[in-house]
Amino acid sequence: MTNINGKAYAMNAITPMRAWKSPILRLIFWLAPLFGLTDLKNLSFIHFARWVIVPHDKFPWLGGKQPRESVQSDYMLFFSNFNGTWNQYIDAFSAVLSKGLNYFWCWSDKFPGSVPVTGFKKYIARVQFDTDFYYNPYPYAATNDVKAAHRVQAALDDFAAKSANMTEQQFAEAYLHFLIRVQNDLGALGPAPEGT
Repeated sequence: MTNINGKAYAMNAITPMRAWKSPILRLIFWLAPLFGLTDLKNLSFIHFARWVIVPHDKFPWLGGKQPRESVQSDYMLFFSNFNGTWNQYIDAFSAVLSKGLNYFWCWSDKFPGSVPVTGFKKYIARVQFDTDFYYNPYPYAATNDVKAAHRVQAALDDFAAKSANMTEQQFAEAYLHFLIRVQNDLGALGPAPEGT
């Protein structure tokens, strides 16, 4: 269902909407930050999520022999990268962000709502498309791995500063405490297990 680049998965979806609905959705997108996006930010396995509206009369045209697009609907594009499986991602979106998803996607044709999750998953499976390439600054690390690395570095810096003048016994004790402090943040980098 998704593409894999190390621990990150990409999911993209295109949904048609009637052209008269686009201005309303643009207003909702514009107002959304005023109401806060803390729920999305709290889902730390989501690297990013972005919605874009392409009006029916603004499809790219390269000129020359390429025919101009002749479509009646505007299209909403959704792009996201995340770590975890496709099912976990959709489940989390449905459980935590159902109200926001409904505000954004209710304008799209045949959107069943984000709850119950079964209908939402079927809808997403129908409108998503494969992603061949996308940018990932840390190919074998998920968002949580990067946060963990920062915590390990901060703890190591603290340990180094405090251990400069310790005896061997004090150093051994402090080192053990350091390892206990960071043990949950010492994960392995590399490709995530495959799953849907």
